Amino acid sequence: MVMLSVIPVVAGGWVTVPLLGCSLLAMVLIGERVFFWLRVQRRQRGVIEAVLRLYPRECDRAYQLLQANLTLPLPRIFWVALSLDHPTPEEFRLALESATQAELPILKRFNTVFETIITVAPLLGLLGTILGLMQAFSGLQIGDLSGSTPQAVTGGISEALVSTGMGLVVAIITLLFANSFRGLYLRQLALIQELGGQLELLYRHYYSRNYHP
Repeated sequence: MVMLSVIPVVAGGWVTVPLLGCSLLAMVLIGERVFFWLRVQRRQRGVIEAVLRLYPRECDRAYQLLQANLTLPLPRIFWVALSLDHPTPEEFRLALESATQAELPILKRFNTVFETIITVAPLLGLLGTILGLMQAFSGLQIGDLSGSTPQAVTGGISEALVSTGMGLVVAIITLLFANSFRGLYLRQLALIQELGGQLELLYRHYYSRNYHP
């Protein structure tokens, strides 16, 4: 979408101004999400697997490892549950579920904005098409070809094509990234359920050995 910024706004009429704004907004938010998911994918699973190996034999080291990685979703979820003071297995499970629910908005951040851009950008492009065609037809004088102004006709057609193209490009690129982020979110949710279940089983064994021998 960077290429859109070099297209003269005048060529597409005033509609290209909000389209350019949508393009820049989408680029900024996509960049933030790409950075977020790269960090999560690179670091998180290794940290959690190490915590599961340490817990409950070396609880202090597991806590320290979680505390050092509280910028990641799963360590934050695990930290909430493991910070409880001798909870019952039911309380432990509820803590995991509550912490997971608190993380969902972070994992789905900007989804509504992406959906809005995907919907609005083609509509703005269509609006530009209609305005451009209106301008083109206003330059035609039916029955008096000599009185027609070619500049107005070609300018109107150019405005229609540029705005349509910009709207489609913005919507398509945003849609591709939004779907990719949705796939990462669903995989992350499955991973939370899988590893959270493993931690819950470990705690149940720990609780039964130490509090209900």
